[in-house]
Amino acid sequence: MKLFESLLSPIALTAGQITIIIVVAILLIVIASSFRLVTQTKKVIIERLGGYYTTWGVGIHFLVPILDRVVRTVSLKEQVKDFDPQPVITKDNVTMQIDTIIFFAITDPKAYTYGVENPMMAIENISATTLRNIIGELDLDQTLTSRDLINTKMRVILDEATDPWGIKVNRVEVKNIVPPKDIRDSMEKQMRAEREKRQTILIAEGEKRSKILEAEGEAEAVLLRAEAAKKQKILNAEGEASAIFKIKEAEALGIKLIKDAAADQAVLTLKSLEALAQVANGQATKIVVPTDITDIASTVLMAAEIAKENKPSK
Repeated sequence: MKLFESLLSPIALTAGQITIIIVVAILLIVIASSFRLVTQTKKVIIERLGGYYTTWGVGIHFLVPILDRVVRTVSLKEQVKDFDPQPVITKDNVTMQIDTIIFFAITDPKAYTYGVENPMMAIENISATTLRNIIGELDLDQTLTSRDLINTKMRVILDEATDPWGIKVNRVEVKNIVPPKDIRDSMEKQMRAEREKRQTILIAEGEKRSKILEAEGEAEAVLLRAEAAKKQKILNAEGEASAIFKIKEAEALGIKLIKDAAADQAVLTLKSLEALAQVANGQATKIVVPTDITDIASTVLMAAEIAKENKPSK
């Protein structure tokens, strides 16, 4: 304790003691700075004497001064790289601009560090050449309608090409496809014509359907009217038949009553004359008079006299 107090005292310190204090402080700083903390989703590549030594994971590590050095700190998170639009030429010689987005992750930090000089530039260049090769096999219409095909092919090719670099390509998306201005104008005119065509077809189909429904309604109305007329005629015929049946039934009943009353020849002759009178009142223009009309008349007169005689006096 007394030694420390003597060393710290400015009056008691000698030149050698000051040198020792400085050296000790430097060593403490160097040792303290040699401890490194590696966080989650991080990997640290360490070289010793110029060669690869180890890869640090999560935790506290000690870096040997002078011998060891940190080469690169690698993130294991999935990364997104949005590349600038690339000029490409389709199979039918149409030049357009296409930009893509690549989603990738580093799976091998050592291969990522020592596999290629500039990994991002390498991915950009290989994606551009791959995109040109794929679009060169497609025409304009296929390019505009085959985004999924382009994405799948690029992902497979890029994943295979970047595997030696410790990179895993998870997904590739075509962000924009920009055809030349004259092609865009033609496409807009085509789309406008197609919309007008669909509109005309829909209007025509609507009018056709309306006329069909109108004709079906008129046909149903005709059928209903015919059915009603038919039922009316049937009812009229049944009414007439019923009336005729009632008349005939009444006539039969009358004949039966006459028969039951045991009417004589005079009554029957009188009934015949009544029927003859009814015939004369009708529309007939000819009346057939029996030859024995005088006999019938005399018989009627005799019947009348008999009835008069038999009539009781008051």
